[in-house]
Amino acid sequence: MNAQKTLVERQRRQPGEPASDERFRALGQAVLELEADAVRTLTERVDATFVRACRHMLACRGRVVVTGMGKSGHIAGKIAATLASTGTPAFFVHPGEASHGDLGMITRDDVVLALSNSGETNEITTILPLIRRLHVPLIALTGNPDSTLARAADDHLDVSVAQEACPLGLAPTASTTASLAMGDALAIALLEARGFTADDFARSHPGGRLGRRLLLLVEDVMHTGTRIPRVGEDTPLAEALLEITRKGLGMTAIVDGDDRILGVFTDGDLRRCLDQGLDIHRLRVGEVMTRGGRTVRPDALAAEALELMESHRINALLVTDDGQRLLGALNMHDLLRAGVV
Repeated sequence: MNAQKTLVERQRRQPGEPASDERFRALGQAVLELEADAVRTLTERVDATFVRACRHMLACRGRVVVTGMGKSGHIAGKIAATLASTGTPAFFVHPGEASHGDLGMITRDDVVLALSNSGETNEITTILPLIRRLHVPLIALTGNPDSTLARAADDHLDVSVAQEACPLGLAPTASTTASLAMGDALAIALLEARGFTADDFARSHPGGRLGRRLLLLVEDVMHTGTRIPRVGEDTPLAEALLEITRKGLGMTAIVDGDDRILGVFTDGDLRRCLDQGLDIHRLRVGEVMTRGGRTVRPDALAAEALELMESHRINALLVTDDGQRLLGALNMHDLLRAGVV
């Protein structure tokens, strides 16, 4: 209430009076305080009805069909997206389109989640008889427990607010915030009940950074074939340096006749040769290579390769099979380009 009083009081200014910096700050703070209060009041409404709604969605063999009109429709779309990305199959249906054919998208295996602040939105009340005829569970989020939608619902979640943040009481503000928060509460409660994991999240977000870290394999990013820097141990060091330059990975593998790893020669090895005053034009690469070297399997996660590089303070890795045969190579830049870093 105090936030709303502050908001209204600060609206009282003379026509033409410019808005000050302090006024902008005060109004912004007042709105956030009021909306935070609106969300806090919801905690006591997470009751047996909330649990029943969760049970209905958890038992759903089809999809959770989320619907809403206007601003509630935007919130409904976000809730559907959150449900879908956290393990509860869901999609949004526009209630206006539903009465013109899209109602066929709802099956008897589904659950309907309908949002309407007033609970009297015409586009939704029009399709209520058709939803009931399908005998699917109907969950409603409204700000009016006595409304048509609330009375028709199997589970009604009260998301009413004392007042909107808009000083005119017209623009949906606190009410849409409350609906969104309650939708998040449903989604996360279901996430936990389903045992949804970070791996599950990654599979539904393959384009996101977490998805790349949890799903991308070394074989997806490694260099193969002629792109792998490799030389024999008798190769003159000068030629090995040309191979490093050509392939651009900052190192080259040293292999035997069967392509088994004997060692690796890196930019760091070159610096050590120069520090020791060695004549790089007279040396064979096998004389100054690092024997063995760090390797990784192609079916390892790219994130594991990153961890290996970081823990050993190296910038590149060779990829081998169980017999230490060379299959590929990658460096830190490959992981950067893939979004793993």
